[in-house]
Amino acid sequence: MSAPDNGVRRISSGGPWEDVIAYSRAVELPGGLVLVSGCTSVVDGAVAYGNPYEQTINAFNVALGALAQVGLGAEHVVRTRMYLTHARDVDEVGRAHKELFDAARPASTMVIVAGLVDPNLVVEVEVEAYRGGAA
Repeated sequence: MSAPDNGVRRISSGGPWEDVIAYSRAVELPGGLVLVSGCTSVVDGAVAYGNPYEQTINAFNVALGALAQVGLGAEHVVRTRMYLTHARDVDEVGRAHKELFDAARPASTMVIVAGLVDPNLVVEVEVEAYRGGAA
């Protein structure tokens, strides 16, 4: 985790593309909003193959791991975005989302996209969470 910058806290997960592309896994803004970058089913630097449900659980767990680094959990999530490569996966991705966020009920978007950086990945997710006060 890098030092705060103008009250902005940048969180790294050590993911393989963070240094290559120059991004943070998550950024916490003054006021308590935490933005988590797109997460896929990459675990310990390798694609965790599986069906859409499993990939969604893995991807959200990567995002929730970033939130845990700043002391937040699924109950703090206020927005999710899911990018799917196939419309046929909507039900399985939705089932995983419900399992993880049923109590939080965040604002949510699900979009079908042409593809992701690895053709074995079928879903990418983004998460926004709110601390409920200043960081």
